Amino acid sequence: MTRLQLERHQVWIYLAAIATGLVLGGVLPEVRASGELLLWPALVLLLYAAFAQVPLLQLRAAFGDRRFLVAVVTGNFLLVPLLVFALVQLLPADPALRLGVALVLLVPCTDWFIGFAQMGGGDTSRAIAVTPLNLLLQLLLLPLYLWGLPGVPSLQGVPAASAWSAAGVVLVPLAAAFATERWIGRQPARESLRERLAWWPVPLLAVVVLLVAASQAATVRAAADTLPLLVPLFAAYLLGAALIAKALARMLRLPARHGRTLCFSLGTRNSFVVLPLALALPQGWSIAAVVVVTQSLVELLGMLLYLRWVPRLFRD
Repeated sequence: MTRLQLERHQVWIYLAAIATGLVLGGVLPEVRASGELLLWPALVLLLYAAFAQVPLLQLRAAFGDRRFLVAVVTGNFLLVPLLVFALVQLLPADPALRLGVALVLLVPCTDWFIGFAQMGGGDTSRAIAVTPLNLLLQLLLLPLYLWGLPGVPSLQGVPAASAWSAAGVVLVPLAAAFATERWIGRQPARESLRERLAWWPVPLLAVVVLLVAASQAATVRAAADTLPLLVPLFAAYLLGAALIAKALARMLRLPARHGRTLCFSLGTRNSFVVLPLALALPQGWSIAAVVVVTQSLVELLGMLLYLRWVPRLFRD
């Protein structure tokens, strides 16, 4: 099996992993504690493998195409937050539910977005160039969004220890990926390491969602009535993101390939990065982690539709 084939079948791999985790967590309660214990190192490895694919030392390249840069930044960090604010208002006044939705929809993807852009007829070089900028801006702006968006609860109630633990799960693999890129850059022959790491995200994410499902099995059962709310809402987000991308591409007169890349950037979200924060929330907020995992599955199914629709939406 090639890596491309693995990525094309990832939706079914994740669904199987979640089903397995729910069964294990329901039948063997002792698995829940083990799942929580193993989840954090699995997340660190997953984020390291994902960050290792981001050209962290090539931030300057993102500024090469000003029109595309303006489109990506305006879409991801101005118009998408407005869309998220509107969608959050449609949810019940449950702070944990709203926070989970806001967390996962406010951060643009930095990993599989590149692969989907390539398969959907986008411009891979621009997708790669803008990725480190997206990562930097989301880490800086997410706290401001959660503090400033009406109807979205802030993280003020989260214990400092939990917040620092979640931040460490993101920052440690980010620093390791930065060091890895510098090490690879000294000798071109070391590039094979990055190619090997590119195989890791799909199986590691399958392990992570299995562990989340196993450790949160009781929460998933209790939150089953929220799925009819979440699935249409995340589907509406995908539609809204595509329409925003189309409007920006037309306004800035982007070529079709650049418009497709923009569309995949706005449509995909960085569930890996916010999952540690959702898992670090206090006991009564555990539904936020379920929301993040649900969004990633809806997004992956949505990307299968995007691959057919986006090339037609942005015709050459």
